[in-house]
Amino acid sequence: MSLTLNLLLLFLLVLSHDAESGSIVKFLPGFEGPLPFELETGYIGVGEEEELQIFYYFIKSEKNPKEDPLLLWLSGGPGCSSITGLLYENGPVTLKLDPHNEDFPSMVSTTYSWTKVANVLFVDQPVGTGFSYKRTPILDQTSSKTEIVRIHEFLEKWLVEHPEFLPNPFYVGGDSYSGMIVPALVHKISKDNYLCCKPPINLQGYVLGNPITDFAFDDNYSFPYAYGMALISDELYESLKRTCKGSYDINPRNTKCLKHFEEFRKCTDRIYVQHILFPICDDVTSPLCWVYKESLAGHWANNERVREALQTKQGSIGKWVRCTNLDSYKQDIISSIPYHMNNSLNGYRSLIYSGDHDFVVPFLATQAWIRSLNYPIIDDWRPWLINDQIAGYTRTYANKMTFATVKGGGHTAEYKPDESFIMFQRWISGQPL
Repeated sequence: MSLTLNLLLLFLLVLSHDAESGSIVKFLPGFEGPLPFELETGYIGVGEEEELQIFYYFIKSEKNPKEDPLLLWLSGGPGCSSITGLLYENGPVTLKLDPHNEDFPSMVSTTYSWTKVANVLFVDQPVGTGFSYKRTPILDQTSSKTEIVRIHEFLEKWLVEHPEFLPNPFYVGGDSYSGMIVPALVHKISKDNYLCCKPPINLQGYVLGNPITDFAFDDNYSFPYAYGMALISDELYESLKRTCKGSYDINPRNTKCLKHFEEFRKCTDRIYVQHILFPICDDVTSPLCWVYKESLAGHWANNERVREALQTKQGSIGKWVRCTNLDSYKQDIISSIPYHMNNSLNGYRSLIYSGDHDFVVPFLATQAWIRSLNYPIIDDWRPWLINDQIAGYTRTYANKMTFATVKGGGHTAEYKPDESFIMFQRWISGQPL
């Protein structure tokens, strides 16, 4: 199909599309002065009657937005707001962790924003997460597979409203539970790019941090990880291997395994699983507590001045929370490994990275499922450096997949944001880590 006909179809779609357009946000409460970057917020309606309103934050690249990649960023959960990424992982502003007496905390610029090299589209999904909402009161029973269809619809409609970004190299990114969504979404985008009659998305690859990928791999490597990190004894580890046969899925009739598993739990119950070196906090409102930032985000996002600045729809949601408990959400993708395989066969690049102090998805589990793909190694295990210091280790495979650890990192990029940014910057530009 000719480029002229594609553009004509795109123009007709723009004319017929009735979703609410985004708006530019120039000031945010808590940040002194005008924002030093271009922020757009808005809703895109999905569903037959656009009853589901998906909220997004879009930040243009600070380098060259016309040519730099467009990255769609999905937070995990499922049900964690994209503010998680925007304010704590890879966005251009963050909340100061100092105690505050005002209705909202202060904001400061970051040094590690991925928007220095890419246009980033942060999305609150599924509906019920963050500021996304549904127009009708009916119960929305969604699932991982359903969300992939909805996010794809969101993306197509967003690009209709922003056609200038259609030529940009496109990537999908996320962490944690997004490991179940992103590979399948990449597969769907790739497949639908061949259908008539929409302009194709310039899909190039994807990036995932500490991704939940396959429950068997992710869970079963908790034992060897705990052993390797000196959380359990030699004897207990050997007993777990012998009696539980290396499986975290405990058979209740296996009394010996149950006994050893209970010992394992006693040794690890007081470990902060997102980063094993950090303490568990009894008082999450203390600035000395790592998760204090969650209470700060709540203070900020629930302030009426902030909601007005972000131009959210008044009365669309009640109290904002960082992660929503989606009781009706069905996790109907058990393993995303087949999607990784399909994406590799289609030639897409991928960066898979692991904070090496994450107990939720141990790096051993991620290495194991990558090995199961059976792709040849083209750049073997080596350290990657920042200022002549080891920032982690990396290995590259023949299927255009790069695996990297972030030394001292946890479950998400927020634990080592500067190092994570440099890693992403090198990879997205095609440089070796």
